[in-house]
Amino acid sequence: MLRESVALSRMTSNSFHIRPLAFAVLACSSAMMAFIAIIGPVVRQLGLSEWHAGLSVTAAGVLWMLLARPWGALSDRIGRKPVLMRALLGFGAVYVVLAVFIARGLVHPPALAISAFVVIGTRALIGAFYAAIPVTANALIADHVEPTGRAGAMAKLGAAGALGLVLGPGVGAMLARYGLQWPLYAAALLPWMVLLLLWLRLPSEAATNSSKRPPAPLGLFDIRLRLPMAAAFVAMGCVTIAQVVVGFFALDRLGLDAERGAQAAGYALTAVGLALLVAQSLLMRARTLSAWHCIATGSAIAAIGFGGAAFSHSQATLIAAYAIAAFGMGFVFPSFQAAAANAVESHEQGAAAGTVATAQGLGMIVGPLAGALLYRVSPAVPFILVAVVLAALSLSAIRVARA
Repeated sequence: MLRESVALSRMTSNSFHIRPLAFAVLACSSAMMAFIAIIGPVVRQLGLSEWHAGLSVTAAGVLWMLLARPWGALSDRIGRKPVLMRALLGFGAVYVVLAVFIARGLVHPPALAISAFVVIGTRALIGAFYAAIPVTANALIADHVEPTGRAGAMAKLGAAGALGLVLGPGVGAMLARYGLQWPLYAAALLPWMVLLLLWLRLPSEAATNSSKRPPAPLGLFDIRLRLPMAAAFVAMGCVTIAQVVVGFFALDRLGLDAERGAQAAGYALTAVGLALLVAQSLLMRARTLSAWHCIATGSAIAAIGFGGAAFSHSQATLIAAYAIAAFGMGFVFPSFQAAAANAVESHEQGAAAGTVATAQGLGMIVGPLAGALLYRVSPAVPFILVAVVLAALSLSAIRVARA
């Protein structure tokens, strides 16, 4: 890891430091996943239904989709660092509200309408502020890293996010033994830690390099980005389906109680983070593979993993299936981001990052609602759908790679 950091620093300007940015991705993904790991038991304890959980994640996806490009444009005008500061401030403030409300609601449950409004509303605002973080991070990578090094740099950020997937659900699962509110309290502290770190460590000149550029003319439906956008939509949609149903699957298929269900979901998502970390570490070294070859291979592996999850009847097989699926997705996410960055000119990088994030946000809208609705048919149906869609993405990527 140290050698990779040194190599990456040689590809970047002296003013750009990736380590604080990687920690920001790690901490914020940990905070996001700590909530996902316990969402099933929480909504059950508050008297809500599965579709409330799906809608809360979908609402976050709506605002992510709507605000990704505006966040990117704002970072072009006022600089990357100021945008990160504002986004983290909002992210942290809203997360504190969510944590306090759920902690009180578990003891004295409020009216269902109030619980639904607060859980869905705060989760939506968290998604709105979080949308700025990957967009700005990818814009910083494009600003300072040469095209040949972007996939590796983006995979480094992806590995940081994967480590967050390990720490967030893992710590959340351990803390859930003492009460479902403790994972939320712990996660609410993370954005404030990141805010302080980036304020102190991220150079202002690195955040304002792109402020002198003219507005990017890249259109939302630019033909160069259609295929990366399609891959981003499919990948995020499939992942959010799996995220939103895992807690309910542990309760209903595995027959666990609320706290053990939260722990099972947390362990499964921890396995996801470990597998992503391994896959993206390998991707940082696989410089001879094209982005579309990585998407084709990763989608096929993920389809096998999610297909196996549909037939899981024990905690061990569920965790193994999620690990296989995540290993495949670890190749997909940095690759469609790199494909988008390499498809456009240098002055279009901010808009390209926002455009791909918009497609991911759309996947967050469609995925959770589809997963929650299909889950009511059968716990296995969402996983089967994900496996089929990812197999189709793999075939499409093979055709693009051969073209």
